Amino acid sequence: MPVLHVREVDGYLHFDPEECRAEGAKRAGAYAAAQPFPHAVIDDFLDTDLLRRVIAQFPSTQGRDHFDRSQERLKYQFHPETIESGLIRNLLAELNSDAFIRFVEGISGIKGLIPDPYYSGGGLHETKAGGHLSVHADFNIHGRMKVERRLNLLIYLNDDWPSEYGGNLELWDQAMTGAQESVAPLIGRAVLFNTSLDSFHGQPEPLLCPPDRARRSIALYYYTAFPEGAGAAPKRSTVFKSRPGSPDKTDWQVRGQHFVNDWVPHKLQSAARKVLSRVGLS
Repeated sequence: MPVLHVREVDGYLHFDPEECRAEGAKRAGAYAAAQPFPHAVIDDFLDTDLLRRVIAQFPSTQGRDHFDRSQERLKYQFHPETIESGLIRNLLAELNSDAFIRFVEGISGIKGLIPDPYYSGGGLHETKAGGHLSVHADFNIHGRMKVERRLNLLIYLNDDWPSEYGGNLELWDQAMTGAQESVAPLIGRAVLFNTSLDSFHGQPEPLLCPPDRARRSIALYYYTAFPEGAGAAPKRSTVFKSRPGSPDKTDWQVRGQHFVNDWVPHKLQSAARKVLSRVGLS
């Protein structure tokens, strides 16, 4: 039985608000106590047959741009506007709904959560064979809404996924001494975790699946407004970290951007970014 049931009314799929609230609340204690930062790994989160329908309607990567650099290889993102499946659009909308927000607020204890109607970085994700995503902490301020990112939700869509394919999500400690948890991306498994400037995570090992397979997931992010009278947090783009003893490369481009944001007077930042661009750091 799935943790959350998706009900249908006149062809529209939706969550039940009270079920979402109750299922979130019962997991709150374990979520808060999880290490290396608050998180939950939940199997059978949604109905497997529903997720197999999503897989069957997953969009093609043909002709689409993707990330392909040292820190992230062969990774595709699909915004809802680029997805032709009504089923997938419906499900993504419901994962941003009031009913589902009751679940994420209940389990995380974070009140006043704001879904992202722009799906900035969210929607569907796919990583091809040989691809990876280095350990990182995510961007923390939404560019359009100017709110603070607080939670990431991943729901995996990988049916018949042997362990030798790899693709595990790793959660690392703040000091980057090692992975504290490794999560196989199996169909129906959801991972929800707090995001902060040191919630380091990633899929750092290259995928070993056959060329005709890929690692797929649903990804949603949730935010809160800054408390009244409080200043905004320092703005950060995605910060990649190097694992000890690994060939992971430092992302000097991002480090340069953060140096300008933090230390260069606002009126001079444009000129400073031009200098970084000339030396290949922007």
